[in-house]
Amino acid sequence: MDTIEMNTPDDVALADRMKVGRDAIIKELKKLIVGQDDIINQVLLTLFVGGNSLIIGVPGLAKTLLIHTMARVLDLKFSRIQFTPDLMPSDITGTDIIQEDAATGRRQMVFSPGPIFCNILLADEINRTPPKTQSALLEAMQEHRVTIQGRTYKLEEPFYVFATQNPIELEGTYPLPEAQLDRFMFHIVIEHPPEDEEFMVVKTTTAILEPQFDKPVSGPDLVAFQRLVRRVPVADPVMRYALQLVRASRPNNALCPDPIKKWIAFGASVRAAQYLVLAGKARALTSGRFHVSFDDIRAVAHSVMRHRVLTNFHAQSEGVTTDSLIDKLLEAVPVPRSGM
Repeated sequence: MDTIEMNTPDDVALADRMKVGRDAIIKELKKLIVGQDDIINQVLLTLFVGGNSLIIGVPGLAKTLLIHTMARVLDLKFSRIQFTPDLMPSDITGTDIIQEDAATGRRQMVFSPGPIFCNILLADEINRTPPKTQSALLEAMQEHRVTIQGRTYKLEEPFYVFATQNPIELEGTYPLPEAQLDRFMFHIVIEHPPEDEEFMVVKTTTAILEPQFDKPVSGPDLVAFQRLVRRVPVADPVMRYALQLVRASRPNNALCPDPIKKWIAFGASVRAAQYLVLAGKARALTSGRFHVSFDDIRAVAHSVMRHRVLTNFHAQSEGVTTDSLIDKLLEAVPVPRSGM
């Protein structure tokens, strides 16, 4: 398939800035973060699309360090909330407090913003707080605003939520409802690094290390990149392929292969197709291409779909994982023979 050019010279220049900016951000992160190349790439795609991501990993794998360092490199306001069973929605969004005017003695209600009023919010161990508090993030994640006592407050752009979960200690936790999971663009899994990388982690973290970061990309740059991503054209066969992957994950759909159907309780939503396309666009731009390929869609399929495809009892009893089901979907859904 022929390459699709960007619409204007300004878009081409902005795409070049985006690729150069991505490479510069990675260079700065490497001053403190060892390895985790694939994880860093997924976090950057989240930033360039303007989404939110859920990061799953055992303690000690630098989930918090990565997101905090990213905020430092981008010079964005960072907030971290440790989610606990007694956390209240107002602890996240803020609340009205009584304030007295020192000159007049008059008392009035004044809004005190919560930690959600930032650019990058790290929701640490989000599954340790009840659903009522978890839902306080929903409006912010989707609409980039919060409503408190009938008044709406807009959040400063850009705004991102990165939530973490510990997959080991599940006692006393509150699993995120499917509707809230669906709001996350990516489900990112962090594994233990290879031995050489783990050795470097131990070596660098047991010495004095105070890196100074350059700031190659700003908040307004990220907003411009997000708009650019949405302007990237996608050929119909590529978009249809993304949609077919999603539709094939639904057990009641004719596209769902019979060997897979018996293991799936619920398939992916339409948001999965939207994020496959958006992430594919961002991946193409950061790879120096102005068109989206089938490989771009396939490369982000696991991160986009693993929290949207729910396995049933048969899959759990047979040890069939969501990732293995997505592998089977990628094998079963044919890639159009178009030369892209």
